[in-house]
Amino acid sequence: MRTSIATVSLSGALTEKLTAAARAGFDGVEIFENDLLASPLTPEEVRARCADLGLSIDLYQPMRDIEAVPAEEFRRNLRRAEHKFRLMERLGADTVLVCSSVSPLAEDDDALAAFQLRRLAELAEGFGIRVAYEALAWGRHVSTYDHAWRIVEAADHPALGTCLDSFHILARGSDPKGIEDIPGEKIFFLQLADAPLMAMDVLQWSRHYRCFPGQGGFDVAGLVGHVMRAGYEGPLSLEVFNDVFRQAEAGPTAVDALRSLLVLQESVGLTEPPAPVVPTGVAFAELVTPDVEPLSEILEALGFARTARHRSKPVDLWQQGEARLLLNTGPAARRDGTQLAAVGLESPDPAGATRRAEALLAPVLPRRRAPEDAPLDAVAAPDGTELFFCATDRPELPSWTGDFEPVAHKSPIAGGVHRIDHLALTQPWHQFDEAALFHHSVLGLGAQESVDVADPYGLLRSRAVTNADGSVRIALGVGAAPSADEGGRAQHIALATGDIVTAARRFRDAGGRLLPIPANYYDDLAAKYELADGELEAYRELGILYDRDADGAFRHCYTETIGRLFFELVQRDAGYRGYGAQNAPVRLAAQHVRRPVR
Repeated sequence: MRTSIATVSLSGALTEKLTAAARAGFDGVEIFENDLLASPLTPEEVRARCADLGLSIDLYQPMRDIEAVPAEEFRRNLRRAEHKFRLMERLGADTVLVCSSVSPLAEDDDALAAFQLRRLAELAEGFGIRVAYEALAWGRHVSTYDHAWRIVEAADHPALGTCLDSFHILARGSDPKGIEDIPGEKIFFLQLADAPLMAMDVLQWSRHYRCFPGQGGFDVAGLVGHVMRAGYEGPLSLEVFNDVFRQAEAGPTAVDALRSLLVLQESVGLTEPPAPVVPTGVAFAELVTPDVEPLSEILEALGFARTARHRSKPVDLWQQGEARLLLNTGPAARRDGTQLAAVGLESPDPAGATRRAEALLAPVLPRRRAPEDAPLDAVAAPDGTELFFCATDRPELPSWTGDFEPVAHKSPIAGGVHRIDHLALTQPWHQFDEAALFHHSVLGLGAQESVDVADPYGLLRSRAVTNADGSVRIALGVGAAPSADEGGRAQHIALATGDIVTAARRFRDAGGRLLPIPANYYDDLAAKYELADGELEAYRELGILYDRDADGAFRHCYTETIGRLFFELVQRDAGYRGYGAQNAPVRLAAQHVRRPVR
């Protein structure tokens, strides 16, 4: 289906919004009146700009407080409407949005509302314009879509139809099944938005917290299914009021917006893009660093060995069990400092995973490689992390490990690490919801509920995405940033071990430094749980944190931070699905008082 987006959903001046929508791939736009009023372009110039960009102008909006008002007020409304219709002729827009009235002058009189809307439609028809009447969830007398439809039906004019808005319908808890009773040709427009489920005033909810479909808690796909069964043939259009989106760069926001519509169309059965190829494990994590020595010391203390080097790039492979880390000291490392830059994901079909990513607008990154290097596609996640789709040591496909040549190395200490348990990726403040949608829709990972934890800078918001068996776990986090001299928010790699006490002691005895945890934490831990003899003392000695739920226990501790990176040792009972969120404030506070190693 055709796609459209309201200019109010994007940041910047009108021309910037139009350019972003066109570059993302939208077919059309809704022109929000305030954007036009603030633009130096004439309506004719806006029309020409849209035509040059290949955008149709699908809706002009909004026209407010029109219906069910005293006769003299309605006369003034018609005068105002005529002026807007002439402007729309110049703009090249043929549909106007009329919101149900919130005016204190409005009367609770459906017959009067129908009569005046018919008069408005008669005037609009003379200009070749259609009127789409929408029920605002906070409308003074008309606040539900079925009520708005009854008024449109009573007015009975071909230039008058209804506009359905998923937020206004779902925020009020209305049953959207009744949409199927509205003739498809009388649904003039469909506006879509999701939202997190919140207990708050619906107007404030609407004005500040809408998000793109798939990023909130509404069943937008179910509503669209009802609209399609009614026979609607217009565009799927996004109207999203969101404080974060309106401060973020318009281009990436527009791409995220269109991705949400592509996923929505897939879920409703309107399109069939390449199916998701869910990753089955973590092949490697790639770290960039300008100084390999501090990282090498930590890895050796953890029990990793430097086993191979890339034949043509300054990249070393460190390995322990199934946990593989790449240390890259190339130009990017010198520019960006120590951080997690890329993740290799085991894929049953790397080519299919790439096709899925491209279909959902994930950019495939150019990659410099020698002719003999294994073909390995990478796509960019919203935060810039490179994601590689890998087939490690599988005979039927080239393996990235073939690009590495073994190097002589001493036998490492037995560190007890057997694989990567999870990765924690810090997101830019304006891309948290985008990141969750990306990992769910492009990679096919399931998203868990968001959690908020306190830290010295305010609240840190975290949301994990995983595959079914937990062999891929990625924790996405966002929150107020530490000051620049503290290195910014750090990412981390959690390493799984079967015996964390032994692993932590070996790490410490090999010269590694564990994050100290305040004694007050262990006093509280003793009050919460009955632990085995000596268990609490061992945790106190090593800085090990403990959590338990109905399905199992979780034990974890942390290394010092180097640049924007640290490691976590974890021991996870099979049934435990969390990440020790209740301990996060203690860890964050402890890291706050210890500056990262440069």
